[in-house]
Amino acid sequence: MTVLMTVLGVVIFAVGLLVSIAWHELGHLSTAKIFGIRVPQYMVGFGPTIWSRMKGETEYGIKAIPMGGYIRMIGMFPPGEDGRVTARSTSPFRSMIEDARSAAYEELRPGDEDRLFYTRKPWKRVIVMFAGPFMNLVLAVAIFLTTLMAFGLNTQTTSVASVSDCVIQQSEKRTSCAAGDPAAPAKAAGLLAGDKIVAFNGRPTDDWSALQKDIRATVGPATLTVERAGRTVELKADLIKNTVAKTDGSGQYVKDQYVTAGFLGFAPATGYVPQSFGQSVGRMGEMMQTGVQSLVALPSKVPDLWNAAFNGAERAQDSPMGVVGAARVSGEIFNLDLPPTHILVIFLNLLAGFNLSLFLFNMLPLLPLDGGHIAGALWESLRRNVARVFKRPDPGPFDVAKLMPVAYVVASVFICFTLLVMVADVVNPIKIT
Repeated sequence: MTVLMTVLGVVIFAVGLLVSIAWHELGHLSTAKIFGIRVPQYMVGFGPTIWSRMKGETEYGIKAIPMGGYIRMIGMFPPGEDGRVTARSTSPFRSMIEDARSAAYEELRPGDEDRLFYTRKPWKRVIVMFAGPFMNLVLAVAIFLTTLMAFGLNTQTTSVASVSDCVIQQSEKRTSCAAGDPAAPAKAAGLLAGDKIVAFNGRPTDDWSALQKDIRATVGPATLTVERAGRTVELKADLIKNTVAKTDGSGQYVKDQYVTAGFLGFAPATGYVPQSFGQSVGRMGEMMQTGVQSLVALPSKVPDLWNAAFNGAERAQDSPMGVVGAARVSGEIFNLDLPPTHILVIFLNLLAGFNLSLFLFNMLPLLPLDGGHIAGALWESLRRNVARVFKRPDPGPFDVAKLMPVAYVVASVFICFTLLVMVADVVNPIKIT
């Protein structure tokens, strides 16, 4: 059963990946057609073609390796300075430029002269190239909004999961009581697992973070109002100082850091708490910020990835994860001992996070990514507007093909990084904790 559920999780993730890629390319395709650019091919995947069919002037198909996709647009780059599309050069860098320019004019037919990508105004080209990543952003937002508002955020609640028998300094990292340990204030007050704390010292509360702050700020007598089996019960507790784990601004525990604070002695239960629209938008903003920070930090992760892949070092939980790793995690998700709805929410959030990463990654202003083409179009617009203001000759289209040697270097770096992540995902994968 475990193997079956793992395979099911991997297969469903692969389907979700294909849908995400197809959705991305649909953004490029639809806007290109709106602006009259001819698109000979729309493909999901790379490598040998498994299935394809012609519809109108476009071939739609699926390829064997689901690691990306593309649409082929006529005239991605302008002709060379001599007006020719093809030429040959003994210089390897010139050859790269000429090959890219030649590929942009493959399948050029009579009447295509006014349907070339580079002849469109810069703002239209920006829309065409931005539409792909934007579709991934739309999908991510739609999934996150659905899961956060319909199901909720898996968070700690004011319900009691368990009550400590004694007071133990958390810095000691032990769970068993020793002789001489005083009884935990919660146990002495009669707090029971399953109780729901609805007020602290007379102040109503339904938020764990707020309740935790009140508890940590209190030393001495306190009144707990709890709901127990349909009844409201008032308990008297005498909170004491204790060494407890430090928390950050979002209420998450900081590893191996401790503070002295008021202590009650119980573990909160976790559950899915539905979020309002405003809370959901705020949560997505935090995810976006975290995603940008993770993207900026990618180069600094390479040494740890290398050590995890080849030197047996521990794989950090915030380590970059590729498609292989995400598929493995998806298989683990489907093996969790949780209600089906919870498994569905976790999987959907994984898929939404993948789409958010696709959006952020593709917006990097580097060729051959979409962001690189957007940067080229914006630079062309700036040059032409400056020339117009100062009454200079129109400099014409910006020849992005001249940046192809740089694009090949960038692509090589991306490929090497992807291979490193894939090796780490295979030999030392990130696991659900």
